[in-house]
Amino acid sequence: MFEGYQVLRNAPMRDYTTLKLGGPADYMALPANGEEVAGLLKEARERDIPVTVLGHGSNVLVLDGGIRGLLIRMGRGMNRAEAQGRRIFARAGTMMGTVAALAAEKGLTGLEFASGIPGTVGGGVLMNAGAYGGEMSQTVTEVSGVMPDGRMATLSREELAFGYRKSALQENGMIVTGVTFELAEGDPETIRETMGEMNRRRAESQPLDVPSAGSAFKRPEGAYAAALIDQCGLKGYAVGGARVSPKHAGFLINTGESAADFLELMNTVQRIVEERTGIRLEPEIRILGEA
Repeated sequence: MFEGYQVLRNAPMRDYTTLKLGGPADYMALPANGEEVAGLLKEARERDIPVTVLGHGSNVLVLDGGIRGLLIRMGRGMNRAEAQGRRIFARAGTMMGTVAALAAEKGLTGLEFASGIPGTVGGGVLMNAGAYGGEMSQTVTEVSGVMPDGRMATLSREELAFGYRKSALQENGMIVTGVTFELAEGDPETIRETMGEMNRRRAESQPLDVPSAGSAFKRPEGAYAAALIDQCGLKGYAVGGARVSPKHAGFLINTGESAADFLELMNTVQRIVEERTGIRLEPEIRILGEA
């Protein structure tokens, strides 16, 4: 099955997610280009095998039972970026920080916010990732990828219909293979200073030294998830090895081996915050796999 492609059997997801949690994926494919993605999709469709897509695994919780079917991971084979004038073309598996560094090197401004986001550009477009007032929708001009029926397609910024932590990709099922950014000219030194300041602030305020999946919950309208969680006295609250970070209440961290504990912590935080404030927090973390 999936002959001619780089595929791993029973790949433990704890080795491929920043939370260091999750059971095995039946098949994990590491495509080298968009054509291989299309080929893998075609074979999976013919065999009626479910397909899941993963980038760096930085904003996902894979459950203890693992992932059935085929997991397409955008890794090293899909990790390349190049600049042409004010545009940067990046394959889906390229880390956001890599693209931000390339932009700085070329004197292009607009991606400073992305320098410390620990995810790939493919996942970043899917979720319209952002930080410090910047987000992908401000610089992405088009996205290429493979539709669920195997067709190669290109979507414009308008067709991507960006919103807060969402895009049309979450509805149409396109697997991103490449992203085009259009940036403005800037001063390289100023760009590097801005990136350095953002990364300093991130290191001071966020628990970067322990496994997490980034911000656990989306920002509710008119409020901040971290402030609500802190207000409810939940900083440091733990379920097994899963804990609300004492450093930043918007981050849930993992020191154990149980995805079930982490999911219970997410659910408990949601329940208590809603009971005490009337606000229902919506997860920013994607939950994948089987319990």
